[in-house]
Amino acid sequence: MHVEFMQLDHRPYPLPSSPWLLSQVWEDLLFMHYPMAPNVLRNYVPRELELDVYQNKAWMTIIPFRVTKMKGRGFPPLPLLNAYLELNVRTYVTYKGIPGIYFFSLDANHPLFVIGAKISVGLPYKHAQMKFQQLNNGFQFKSERHLDKSISEKIDLTYKPGDVLFETLPGSLDHWLLERYCMYSFQGKKLLRGDIHHDKWKVSKAKVTTLINTMASFLPVDNIAKIPSLLHYSNRRRVFVYPPKKVGERMK
Repeated sequence: MHVEFMQLDHRPYPLPSSPWLLSQVWEDLLFMHYPMAPNVLRNYVPRELELDVYQNKAWMTIIPFRVTKMKGRGFPPLPLLNAYLELNVRTYVTYKGIPGIYFFSLDANHPLFVIGAKISVGLPYKHAQMKFQQLNNGFQFKSERHLDKSISEKIDLTYKPGDVLFETLPGSLDHWLLERYCMYSFQGKKLLRGDIHHDKWKVSKAKVTTLINTMASFLPVDNIAKIPSLLHYSNRRRVFVYPPKKVGERMK
C-alpha cells in the first residue's frame, strides 16, 4: 500500500474497489471561494445532480495550480507529458448522498491531456495559454482562452500563502469546501463519477491580488464578487485517480 494511503479516516466514503489508474502531484494550489445564491448556480448544474449548499449558500471555487509527476500505474513519468498548468472553475454537488464536485470548466496548457481527458471522462477540459512564475514573496498565474473573436475567459493574479498550516475541522466551511473525493461528468447519456484519493488537506490562508478575472463569464453580470470571500493555499498533494464509473443516466 502506498504511504499516501495510510490516511483513510478523513474520507466521507470508502476507497473504490478497483486499483487507481493515474497519479499526479498538485502544487501551489490557490482556492478562491465565492458564495452565491443557490438559484443563480442551479441553472448551470445538470438537473441529475443536487446542488450542495452550506448554510443556505452555494459556492463556486476557482483554482489555479501546477500538475507535476503525472504517470500511469506501473509506468514511469513520460517526458513532456507529465507536467502542465491547470485552472478549475467548480461548484459543489451530491448524487445519491455522495458529495462531490461539478466542473464548469477546466483549462490546461497541455493539448494532449486536454484531448485525452475530454474523450475518456467527459470533463469540460479546454486548452488555454498559461504562465506560472514564482516571485520573491509568492506566485503569479496567468491564463487566457478565447471563446470567440471578441470574448475570452482569462485570469491574471498574484498570490501569497500564509504562514500557519492547519487541517480543516469536520462541520466547518473549510472542511465542506475542501474534503471532496469525486467529480461528476457526463459522457453522452452516461453520468460518470470519477474518484480520487489523497491525504487530508493541510492548508494555510492566503492573500491574492487579482488584476483580471473573467472565468465566470457564463453567469449573469454582477453575480460573482470581484474579491473571493475565502482563500486557501496548499503547497503540495499527491493525488491518485481512479477509473471513472457509470452511476446514472442523463434524464430525458
